[in-house]
Amino acid sequence: MRHALAGLALLLAMVGTAWDAQARVVIQVDKSQQRMTVVVNGVPQYNWAVSTGRANFSTPVGTFAPQRLERMWFSRKYYDSPMPYSIFFHRGYAIHGSYEISKLGGPASHGCIRLHPQNAATLFSLVRSAGASNTTIVVSGGDSLMARRRAPVERYGRSSGRSYATGSYESGWQDDISFSARRPQPRWQQPRVVYEEDDGWRSWGRNARGWR
Repeated sequence: MRHALAGLALLLAMVGTAWDAQARVVIQVDKSQQRMTVVVNGVPQYNWAVSTGRANFSTPVGTFAPQRLERMWFSRKYYDSPMPYSIFFHRGYAIHGSYEISKLGGPASHGCIRLHPQNAATLFSLVRSAGASNTTIVVSGGDSLMARRRAPVERYGRSSGRSYATGSYESGWQDDISFSARRPQPRWQQPRVVYEEDDGWRSWGRNARGWR
């Protein structure tokens, strides 16, 4: 009897693992509501506040698939700002954790989709288990009235058309295009991972070392 029960437990564990690996994940982002709904196998599992692009930095709409995952990433375009649990889905745009927690629920990024770091970690693990072929990212809705009201004043000509969002520390760290080059840079405790943006990491799993 013991052996039979042990065998049954092992079988259930194997089935559960296979189920997780084959789960269908749909990540729905509504820019007008600043909310993300995560649907697993047709059942809504999570509903989180997000921050999408502020005025002049609109988050792209459409249907996407994950291109690569990075457990920790630093934005080379925006002052090495930390982007924990990044899920890149279109060019330089990613879903990632943000330390500007107080801004979640309103547009605040340079185009990426920000989450609370804990929620970003949950989503990162879920997508990594499901795989690219089983994950769909759907971004819909128009930019909210709040985003239009937050349009920055352009004092020195037009901004570049490219939009990359970053998270940033709540304490004194400014995520803004007017950031002074003389401002002291934070010292990160974790070593930075740098890749060239024209190399093979754009395709899912092409990096031989896998995701981090």
